[in-house]
Amino acid sequence: MNIVVVGTGYVGLVTGTCFAEMGNTVTCVDIDEKKIENLKQGILPIYEPGLDSLVQQNYKDGRLRFTTSLSEAVQDAHIHFIAVGTPPGEDGSADLQYVLTVAKELGQWMVGDFNIVVDKSTVPVGTADKVRSTVQEELNKRGSNTKFAVASNPEFLKEGAAVNDFMRPDRVVIGVDNEKAARTLHDLYAPFVRNHDRIIAMGIRDAEMTKYAANAMLATKISFMNEIATLCEKLDVDVEQVRIGIGSDERIGYHFIYPGCGYGGSCFPKDVKALQRMAHENNINSLVLDAVEQRNEQQKHRLFEKITAHYGDKLQGKTFALWGLAFKPGTDDMREAPSLVLIRSLISAGALIQAHDPVAIETAKQEMEDSWLTEGKITFYEKQYDALKDADALILVTEWKPFRRPDFGRVAQLLKQPTIFDGRNQYIPAEMQQLGFYYTGIGRGKQG
Repeated sequence: MNIVVVGTGYVGLVTGTCFAEMGNTVTCVDIDEKKIENLKQGILPIYEPGLDSLVQQNYKDGRLRFTTSLSEAVQDAHIHFIAVGTPPGEDGSADLQYVLTVAKELGQWMVGDFNIVVDKSTVPVGTADKVRSTVQEELNKRGSNTKFAVASNPEFLKEGAAVNDFMRPDRVVIGVDNEKAARTLHDLYAPFVRNHDRIIAMGIRDAEMTKYAANAMLATKISFMNEIATLCEKLDVDVEQVRIGIGSDERIGYHFIYPGCGYGGSCFPKDVKALQRMAHENNINSLVLDAVEQRNEQQKHRLFEKITAHYGDKLQGKTFALWGLAFKPGTDDMREAPSLVLIRSLISAGALIQAHDPVAIETAKQEMEDSWLTEGKITFYEKQYDALKDADALILVTEWKPFRRPDFGRVAQLLKQPTIFDGRNQYIPAEMQQLGFYYTGIGRGKQG
């Protein structure tokens, strides 16, 4: 099939590349000329394991194309995926200006007897209706008889595992109200679900809500466990033992019940806020969603609270080694990252930071205030142990694999004092104490 994917960010690039890998001809469109030229040279705007080689190979083989011209791209394709950003507005609602701009341009340029316009971006319930009316208005202006259907096909990709998630999906949700479009999209996704059909067809509005509900549920599990962890600290209970105990119940499971220093990224914070906004607009008191967001915001301050509990207000001139900057391992995404809240708090208190992350250093630099860099308030290190030298303590923020079993003897030797603040509960308190470390995790009882 000939496909157009508009937007070459995280969702669009993975979507287009994986469709191309299955033999389709895909044209990815973006208004950013530099990004398009870089993609033609195999330079990706994001870090995603395994994606770079797929992009390079499919581009070389001619199945994957990149352009800034939507008008040219649509001439040979009749399936058009909208995968542009929907950033949160000041009120938390999803900003649809980019989605509707693409819809308008599709209406100006689409040709042929029948087209399918697919919302791949995460959009509020009712967006498909707006996309449909926008496309139709432009077709009417042209006097075009081109027929089209609008579908919702939300993505369920985990950053750091997006290629595998797309190639081997646990489900493919297709919201559609046109039989021809339903058959076409089913055929498009059939190669990805060969061992058994995991394509779920539903109404368009149902699909739009499914995406938000899924992310909100996962965020709820995280915030619930973080609240339990806070209670565990007061009651001298190890939350990790509690996690194992409740996770054994298959109705709860082990996924997304790891306590930590808060969630971030491009999805959970934004989607929870958008769902809150949808509830408020419909006069529904979003008690659970409000609590999820409030707990997560508080959780991002837990590490700083633990640091000040240990050192008091004597942080001026102290140096902290930071392991992990990205909001989660496997990505360089710094959006809503807990590390940013911690860095700002530490620097405001007069501390210095020596930071390391396997892939997110360059992205992190873009998030820093210029004065922090020019005045040496934060220094970045390419090697994890280099960041430890002469630091007063180590703070683990992102649970990258190289941080899970470090050389603790070397850690203790490099630090001024053997002190670890573990924001992801990677280490065992009893072992740390035996090794001579002052150690505190999240919800690990009174030792935390």
